[in-house]
Amino acid sequence: MAKLEILEFPDARLRTVAKPVERFDAGLRRLVDDMVETMYDAQGIGLAATQVNVHQRLLVLDISENQDTPRVYVNPEIVASEGTETCEEGCLSVPGIYAEVSRAERITIAARDVNGQPFQEELDGLHAICIQHEIDHLEGKLFVDYLSPLKRRMVAKKLEKQRKVAGQKPTRAAL
Repeated sequence: MAKLEILEFPDARLRTVAKPVERFDAGLRRLVDDMVETMYDAQGIGLAATQVNVHQRLLVLDISENQDTPRVYVNPEIVASEGTETCEEGCLSVPGIYAEVSRAERITIAARDVNGQPFQEELDGLHAICIQHEIDHLEGKLFVDYLSPLKRRMVAKKLEKQRKVAGQKPTRAAL
C-alpha cells in the first residue's frame, strides 16, 4: 500500500468530473487500499478518488468509532433523498476549514463494491452526509462551493497563508 497525495483547494484538478469505473480488477483493489491508507493517515472519515487526482467514480469512508470498518462505493448514485439537515463539515482538501452545509437528511444510494457487485443502501446521519460530501467531489464540487463567493475567497487566502507558514509550495490555482 502507498499513501497518496491529497489535492488541496483551490487546485483546479479538484474540479474534474469523475468518470465511471469500468474495470473491477487488481488495479482497482490496489487503489482502494491506497485510498483507505491515505484517509486513515490524514485522520479523515471519507475520501473521493478525485481528491487523490484519480478521476474515477470511487470513494471510501469509515465513520466507525475505531476507524476499523472501511466502506467502498464504486460508481455511487443517490437514487432517493428526503429531508434536510445542516451539519458542520470539514474536508481533507480544505484543511482546517469548517462550515455549515445543508444536505439531505436521508438518502438511498446505489453503488457497486470493489468486485463490481451492485448494492443499495438507505442511509441517514453522518453516513448520509459523508456520502453526499464525497459524491460532490466526484462531480467536481467542494463543500466551500456552498459558501458565498466572499467566504470562498477568504478560505483560499487563509489556506495559502497556512502553506506559506508551513513552507509548502503554492497549489495550482483554480481556473
